[in-house]
Amino acid sequence: MGEGDVAIIADSAGRGYGFAKGVYDHIMGKPERDFSMGMIDIETTNFKDGEFKVRVKENIRGKKCFFIHDANQEPSRWLASLAFTLDAMAFSSPKEINLIMPYTRFARQERKEDSRVSVNAKVLANLVSDYADRGMTVDLHAPQMQEYFSIPFDNLYSFPSLITHLRAQHAGCLDNLVVVSPDLGGGKRAEALVKRLVKQGIHADVALGYKTRKRENEVEKVAIIGEVAGKNCLVVDDMIDTGGTMIKTGEALLEKGATSVCAFATHGLFNDRTRNFGVFKEVMVGDTLCCEPMPNLEIVSLTGLFGEAIYRTVVGESLSGLFNDH
Repeated sequence: MGEGDVAIIADSAGRGYGFAKGVYDHIMGKPERDFSMGMIDIETTNFKDGEFKVRVKENIRGKKCFFIHDANQEPSRWLASLAFTLDAMAFSSPKEINLIMPYTRFARQERKEDSRVSVNAKVLANLVSDYADRGMTVDLHAPQMQEYFSIPFDNLYSFPSLITHLRAQHAGCLDNLVVVSPDLGGGKRAEALVKRLVKQGIHADVALGYKTRKRENEVEKVAIIGEVAGKNCLVVDDMIDTGGTMIKTGEALLEKGATSVCAFATHGLFNDRTRNFGVFKEVMVGDTLCCEPMPNLEIVSLTGLFGEAIYRTVVGESLSGLFNDH
C-alpha cells in the first residue's frame, strides 16, 4: 500500500472520540502493519436555529476511509450527522467508505408490527447502503437486520473481549458458572457464549428468564427456567436500556439460590439513572457508549476488537477468524 492510503475519520469534539482513538492506537501498535494510516477530524458548524453542517477537515481523495460514528448523540442528531458526514465523504473522492457504528441506533425497530408504521432499521440500512461500501457494528439487537443492507455488513461479537476480561478480572466467576439470558429471545446469545467458553475449557450451563410486561419498557415479573441454586450466574444481553429486565432477572436469580450474580451488556444506555444495580456483584458493559460511573460498573473495552476487524479488512483477511478461535 502507498503512503497514507488508510484514514480513520472521527469527530474530535464528540464523546465517542476516545473510542475511535483507541481503535486507531490498536492498529498503529500492530508490529506487522505495513501500511500508513492517519486520523482525520470532522468539523461541525452549528447554526442558531438548530441546523448544522459537517466537513471532513483533510483531503481523503483516493484513501480507504473508516468513519467511526459517535453513538453518544440523541437519536435524531445521530441519524442526521451520519447522513451528512457520509454525503461529505462521498463527494470527496475516497477509494472506499467503511462505516463503523460502535452502537447502531434504530436497530430495535427492525420489523413491521402494526399498520402504517415505519421500519426504521430498514430506512437506516437504505441510507447507509446508498453511500458506504461496507459497514460494521457489534452485537446488533436484531442480527437479521444485516439482510437489509445492500452492501457487505459485518456484525461483530463481543464475547471474545468479555471472556478475556473475565479471565483477567473475575476468574472465580467462571467456576460453577451459569450463563443467563434475561428473556427467551436471547437464548441463542447465551448458548453462543457457552460454546465459546467450552472451547477454552470452561464448563457452563444455560438458564433463561421469562418476563411479562405491564407496558413498554416496564417488566412486571421474571421467572427463571433452569437450575441456578449454588451457581455463579452471569446475565448477558445486547444492551441495558432502562435496566428493569436486568435487575428483575438478578433478583429472581438470588431468590432461586444463586451464589452470586454478575451482568454483562454490550451497550450501556442506562436510560433510567435512578435504577439500583446493587443486586449485581458487577455490572460490565462495553465502551461503545459513554456511561456515568457506578460503584459496581466495569468497562470491557471493545476497541481492540474493532481495531483488529478494521486491520483485517484493510489487508484482506477473514473476520470470522476473530471468533472461530474463541
